[in-house]
Amino acid sequence: MKPFAYVRPERTEEAIERFAARPGARFLAGGTNLVDLMKLGVAGPPLLIDINGLPLDAVEETAAGGLHIGGTARNSDVAAHPLVRDRYPVLSQALLAGASPQLRNSATTGGNLLQRTRCPYFQDASKPCNKRVPGSGCPAREGVHRDLAVLGHSVHCVATHPSDMAVALAALDAEVRLRGPAGERTVPVAEFHRLPGDRPDRDTVIEDGELITGVTLPAPPPGAPGARGAYRKARDRASYAFALASVAAVLTVEDGRIGHAALAFGGLAHKPWRARAAEEVLRGAPATTETYRRAADAELAAAEPLRDNGFKVPLARNLAVSVLHDLASRADTTG
Repeated sequence: MKPFAYVRPERTEEAIERFAARPGARFLAGGTNLVDLMKLGVAGPPLLIDINGLPLDAVEETAAGGLHIGGTARNSDVAAHPLVRDRYPVLSQALLAGASPQLRNSATTGGNLLQRTRCPYFQDASKPCNKRVPGSGCPAREGVHRDLAVLGHSVHCVATHPSDMAVALAALDAEVRLRGPAGERTVPVAEFHRLPGDRPDRDTVIEDGELITGVTLPAPPPGAPGARGAYRKARDRASYAFALASVAAVLTVEDGRIGHAALAFGGLAHKPWRARAAEEVLRGAPATTETYRRAADAELAAAEPLRDNGFKVPLARNLAVSVLHDLASRADTTG
C-alpha cells in the first residue's frame, strides 16, 4: 500500500491551488482509469484532489446554438441528454459504445479525455515502456501489438488512445476548456491529444495543474438531424471492449452532393485521428460508394501497420464506407 493524501475542495480555484502546491498531484473525478493505474503500480500520485464537489457537471445550450458539457458531467448523463441525442447523435452513440453502464455512470467528460492507453506493456509495471519510463524502450513494436497503432506512431511508441467519446468530439470540432495557474484557455479536441514522437509520455497538450472545466460543441450543421452524425466501432466482442477501429462521421447531403463532411478514426493512433485528407475528397463530391472508398483510401494511405495489425487498415476503410453510406442515405430520405 502506497500512502497518499486526499482533499475535496469546494472551489475550482482552490483545486488548482492545491495541485500547484503538491508536485505530482492528480485530480480525481470518476477514477475509472486513475484508480486502476494506482492499483497496478503505474500511477502513484502523492495527493488526490477530488473535484466531484465542484460545479462543473452542467450540460447547457450556448448562446451560439452549440452545447457546453461540464468537465465532471457523467458519460451516462451526457449520452442520455435530449440535446445531445437530438443534435449530436454521434456523441451519444460513441458514449454508449464505451465501457459498461456502471462505468459510464462514474466516468466523466474530462476523465474520458485524459484516460491513458490500454497497451499491455504500459499497464504492466514490470515491463519497459517509454510512455511510463521515458528511454526504457517500446517492446510492443516487436511484441504484442495486434490492437495497437497503424497511423502516426513512432519508434518510441505504438500505443493507441482508448476513448470513444474523444473520436466523436474530434469529428464535431469540439473545444476543450482548461483552467490552470496561468488562467483559462481553449484547445480544439483534434489538437488536444499528441502523437508520440520522441515524447510518448505526454499524452496531451495539457499543462501541469490545468483542469478540464468543460467541452464546448459548435452548433450542428444545417440539414436533416438523422444525417448529422454516426459512430461505429469494431471490437473483438460485442460489448465492454476497446475499439480495434472506429469511425465518427458528420455528413450533410444536398442534391446528391456532399456538403459538410467531418470524419475521425479511433483505435488507429495515439490520438483520435481527424481524417482531413478524406474530408477533402468528400466535400462537394457525389454521395456515392465510390466517393466514400476514395476518401477512406486517401486517409489510410499513410498507414504503417506492424507485423500483426495490418488488418486494421481494411477494417477502418470498410467502417468508414459503411457509416458514410448510411448517413448519406438518411439525408436523402429525410432531407
